[in-house]
Parts: sequence; C-alpha cells; structure tokens
Amino acid sequence: MLTKINYRIHTDAISEHLIPPQISQDAANIIFATEADLLNKALFGVTAKEWCKNNPKLEGNLRDYADVTQLICLANLESLNAELISQKLTQSQRLLKLNEVAIIQLQSLLRDSSLKKLK
Repeated sequence: MLTKINYRIHTDAISEHLIPPQISQDAANIIFATEADLLNKALFGVTAKEWCKNNPKLEGNLRDYADVTQLICLANLESLNAELISQKLTQSQRLLKLNEVAIIQLQSLLRDSSLKKLK
C-alpha cells in the first residue's frame, strides 16, 4: 500500500517534467514504464521484463515478491526520484543516485530490529 501511495508522487513528477503535452497516451505509458524500470533497476538490479524472463513460473510482477525492507526502500526511492526528476537530472544520473541510496537504505533497514515487527 505504501508504495502505491508514493507512486502517485512519482507519476505526478513524471507527468509534470518528462511527458510533453503533445505526445500520445501510448508514448506517455512508455515513459511511465521506463521510469518504473529505473526504480526496479536501482533497487533490484533488473527490469520488470528481465525479471519475468528469469522467473517464468511465477505469476505477478517483481514487486509482488519484494519483502518489507525492499518495499520501504522502494517507497523512498519513488519520492527521491520525483525530486531528482524535478531537478532535471538525466536518467543515468538518477539511476546512479537511486542505486547508491538503495544500498545505503537497505543496509540501514536490515540492521533495524523494529522492522521485524512489520513482517
């Protein structure tokens, strides 16, 4: 639920800063998917398509199999990417920063014993 709520912050930033008003909805959907995969790559190291290819017997998507720690980090990355988009950083610059933050946050969250209460 947390990542779904934060995803709105993320999609609003994409709509405002990355999607020109004159493009089609299909083209806009590709931009949204690319940005979702940027988060997947930063946190999980793979895109949704790569994950599906590597896990053909699993139903759903990559995020359905994320643990609580990863979902908390993903929610944080959605907000951070929205801010980085508004700062006009390139996608490659954002990927590096998001991956760096993901590593730091996962390490921190994994050390937090109170996180076990959420599981």
